[in-house]
Amino acid sequence: MKDFTGKVAFITGGASGAGLGQAKVFGEAGCKIVIADVRQDHLDEAKAYFKDKKVPVHTIKLDITDRKAYAAAADEVEKVFGSPPQLLFNTAGVNTFGPAEASTFEDYDWVIGVCLGGVINGMVTFVPRMIKAGKGGHIATTSSMGGFMGGATTAPYSAAKAAVNNLMESYYQALKPYGIGVSCLCPGNIKSNIAEAVYTRPKNLENTGYNVTEKTIDFLRTIHAQGIEPVELAKILKKGIEEDVLYIIPVPNPEQMLRNTLERIVNYASAEGIKKQEEQMRKMFEEMAKRQGPAPGPYANMGDVGFAQARKDITWVKPTGMPGAPPPKK
Repeated sequence: MKDFTGKVAFITGGASGAGLGQAKVFGEAGCKIVIADVRQDHLDEAKAYFKDKKVPVHTIKLDITDRKAYAAAADEVEKVFGSPPQLLFNTAGVNTFGPAEASTFEDYDWVIGVCLGGVINGMVTFVPRMIKAGKGGHIATTSSMGGFMGGATTAPYSAAKAAVNNLMESYYQALKPYGIGVSCLCPGNIKSNIAEAVYTRPKNLENTGYNVTEKTIDFLRTIHAQGIEPVELAKILKKGIEEDVLYIIPVPNPEQMLRNTLERIVNYASAEGIKKQEEQMRKMFEEMAKRQGPAPGPYANMGDVGFAQARKDITWVKPTGMPGAPPPKK
């Protein structure tokens, strides 16, 4: 897709972070913007931002795990703008950190319910409408670099994002005959409010095996404050959509990053490879420690605040140093 003028763009999680960056960039490109978000305060702030921007913006409060509400939101889009969206941005996501072995059913149900289930709901809700409308279009789903690898303290999130990557590749192949492109945006750290995702965690899914406190939330805020600017990320996404790229990876050398990913998988397929992989990981963590030096780096007080650790009453989880670090060399 090259021309965005007059296109209707539906953006989940569009009232802050990566989603708001997309609303700004594609609004400036001429789109009519629908911002869907679960937080009313963020919707109000986004509406205030666009008030004098001369961009047609409509906001909808939406829990993307609620399929009936999603269908009602789709009907509302057609009522307001006269057609289904030509651009669908599955951007909303949540995350929480803790040892995989401490994870509860509720940790999985919440994170996978939003990060994978919410994307599935968007696809099943809008794809038939987009096809029937016959206007073509493009679907962009925000995944993560974490979808290309497992994580000792991000098991539900990494699993959900890996599934999203695979799902988008399936739709990339399936929707070509309809003139609908598909992209999967896989960033690392984003300057966003995802640290506050726990505030929207449903009460029936509150039971977690992880240590989550205001201190850990504040710590995570400091990490995300160093991430890529949402508008910059949205500009990279726009270029990827224009070039019809499936995997949009906002790093200087995405090809090498993917080669490293494939090499890791190959390494894990043999005993010799596992030794090689552990040595590579050991060197990487040593380099990280050297770069951090004596000055407090972004992860310096991780242990002090209990970030990515098990809930305090879960005593059977073995305490570790830096999450994901290989065992000491014998």
